[in-house]
Amino acid sequence: MSVISDVSVTTETEILIIGAGPAGLYGAYYAGFRGLRTAVMDVLPQVGGQVSAMYPEKPILDIAGFPAVKGRDLVDNLVAQATPYEPAYLLGHRAVALSHDEDGLPVVRTDQGATVRAGAVVVTGGIGTFTPRPLPCGEGHLGRGLVYFVPSPADHADRDVVVVGGGDSAFDWAATLAPLARSVRLVHRRDRFRAHKATVDTVRSLGVEIIVNAEVTALRGDGHVEAAEIRYLDRTARVLPAQTVVAALGFKADLGPLQSWGLDMSARHIAVDTRMATNLPRVFAAGDITDYPGKVRLISVGFGEVATAVNNAATAIDPEALLFPGHSTEKDA
Repeated sequence: MSVISDVSVTTETEILIIGAGPAGLYGAYYAGFRGLRTAVMDVLPQVGGQVSAMYPEKPILDIAGFPAVKGRDLVDNLVAQATPYEPAYLLGHRAVALSHDEDGLPVVRTDQGATVRAGAVVVTGGIGTFTPRPLPCGEGHLGRGLVYFVPSPADHADRDVVVVGGGDSAFDWAATLAPLARSVRLVHRRDRFRAHKATVDTVRSLGVEIIVNAEVTALRGDGHVEAAEIRYLDRTARVLPAQTVVAALGFKADLGPLQSWGLDMSARHIAVDTRMATNLPRVFAAGDITDYPGKVRLISVGFGEVATAVNNAATAIDPEALLFPGHSTEKDA
């Protein structure tokens, strides 16, 4: 994977994809398939978007052709699919400004000082930049036992783990860590859960202790978390052994500077037409960040949308190009 490290000069490319989640990575493949030089930008330091950050080990069941595929494997396969076309990656860059030059080409500037001049831009930014909701008592312990993501479950093997939260992410992490950890306990401030009932039942069947009507009020440990103190609604307290505390309290999504680019927005999403074109010239969008009548937000839908966006971007770059380039099976191997 080619990562752009020298951002002191303007990068020229034919298509710039903003967002390196599944839709963006598939867009990198499809742009390469169309013979277009491609750059992929993302504010996160790794590719994969929410899939890599939030559920890399979780089986995804609604990807066509895969009865089940782990998030990590899906991302790895998407990168491998695009690799023969050598897309360039700008990771850890937030796109902060969009303008058009004297030739009408989009120019994107980042918070790290990079400038990318492109024939067309395809925004695949998912829900925007997302940040975890903090654990109120966790200040000072982040990275020292307190985590918000579990990209490598094996790192928590043979530890006592406390998972905080009652949504799908909390129960997913509990189910993932239960076979590896010394113990797993899940703490939720209510006795009802937002998580899917089947996932809750799975966690129970794995022997995870589910503690309800309680909150984590303090983390103990010198240098690294050693225990978590919880307090029940009746004010009684309990101390749980914990070398890992996973705070799965949800996330705050922020579209950030993108909202100032002059894009037509619809309920915090980018409005697009049937070509996946926005109201700005040579700017397209695909995936969860888009909105149109009948929109369904699924990874599989994003794959189709980004192919549509790239094909239409190709005709914007070269008006003589065919909208439909033919099937991949018709190309030379």
